[in-house]
Amino acid sequence: MKDYARLTYRLTLFTLSLSLTIGIACSVTLVEWLGRRRIDRTPYARFCFHGAVRSLGFRVRQQGDISAKPVLYLSNHISWSDIPILGGQSPLRFLSKAEVGKWPVIGWLAGQAGTLFIKRGGGKSQLCRQEIATTLEKGQSVLIFPEGTTTSGITVLPFHSRLLWAAKDAGVDIQPISIGYLRDGQPDHLAPFIGDDEFQGHLLRMLKSPSVDVGVIFHPTVTINEHTDLDALALELHETVTSGLKRIHRAGDQSETANADALPVRQPN
Repeated sequence: MKDYARLTYRLTLFTLSLSLTIGIACSVTLVEWLGRRRIDRTPYARFCFHGAVRSLGFRVRQQGDISAKPVLYLSNHISWSDIPILGGQSPLRFLSKAEVGKWPVIGWLAGQAGTLFIKRGGGKSQLCRQEIATTLEKGQSVLIFPEGTTTSGITVLPFHSRLLWAAKDAGVDIQPISIGYLRDGQPDHLAPFIGDDEFQGHLLRMLKSPSVDVGVIFHPTVTINEHTDLDALALELHETVTSGLKRIHRAGDQSETANADALPVRQPN
């Protein structure tokens, strides 16, 4: 009974948050149309992501300094919820698979937030690289998931290096991020969105379950130049993100005893 009461409460909050987000998106679109100019939507998206994260019951614990300059962020990828969680930490644009753009309501909102959609295969990587570089050159940060897919959140898959060239093209730094989900101090088995799972079913399971802790670590930025070996860099970044995920898991193990190494809770701005 408690699960369904929680589901009703959170679903109500999520619906209200979604309605507010739709209202903001429509308002921004109208202002753009009337003013005949494009508006930077990332600050509005960040505000809406905060609301979504609260309604979904995530307790986000963030550590590390977020770059004040436009950067190419890269992170391990566990679930669709990585997007509102990370989008609520810093104004940025996402790179996402084209299928997400077809999701009811969520896909439309993702497009309104400036998400860069990519089709798998078909030699689209060069075009995608150019689009990311152009976005970075305009002063907007972009987040990519170099694993290319979601995982169970226990380990980090090898990183693809091809999209790292966009940072080199735009002359910006790279900032790696580690994200991990914890329930009762252990890696959460509900948060991962993998296999043939459907968004609607996964969302309802998350809303019905007790709150989950999310650790997010922003690692130091990495500067690249024309001499940088991006394949070697991809390996180094993979090691950094993997070590961060392990750190999040260790913090979860120690949270019951309030160990000083536990990640601090970051309140939304």
